[in-house]
Amino acid sequence: MHVALITPEIPQNTGNIARTCAATGTKLHLVGPLGFILNDKRAKRAGLDYWQMADITVHDDLETFLSARANDRLFYLSTKAEIGYHQVTYHEDDFLVFGCETRGLPENLLNKYYDRCIRIPMLPGARSLNLSNAVAIVLFEALRQMAFPGLLREGALTGRPEAEARWLDWV
Repeated sequence: MHVALITPEIPQNTGNIARTCAATGTKLHLVGPLGFILNDKRAKRAGLDYWQMADITVHDDLETFLSARANDRLFYLSTKAEIGYHQVTYHEDDFLVFGCETRGLPENLLNKYYDRCIRIPMLPGARSLNLSNAVAIVLFEALRQMAFPGLLREGALTGRPEAEARWLDWV
């Protein structure tokens, strides 16, 4: 899976999303211009020690990103979409594309690809969810549909050796 953030503005959100992507083996694409510098201490703090695990590509701008993705399946997240994120069947190379925190995705982009726009259901009057929460909600649905490929699906209390045996049987 791929997550793309278009012109993200809040470093803490990007850090949280980088951590989620690192923990799930999801590739993160940051599409500029970014509203902060990548080594911002707030982003680093939110991402904790997961930054070195994250697979991140930075793209100069939306046009460059989209032209490189011409043959890929992209889903655009927007409160203006009619289709729920849970109504889509996801594939391992799909892109989940999210807009910036204050404006979302550009209207002309949504209009051009409206058949690939999806939303998270919310109560009337709710403007949006936090970006890092929205990424986690949709990404984990996509991963759930694919049976969480490569992810450890159960934990174990410290000192219980049978947990390692279960992991080896599952892989």
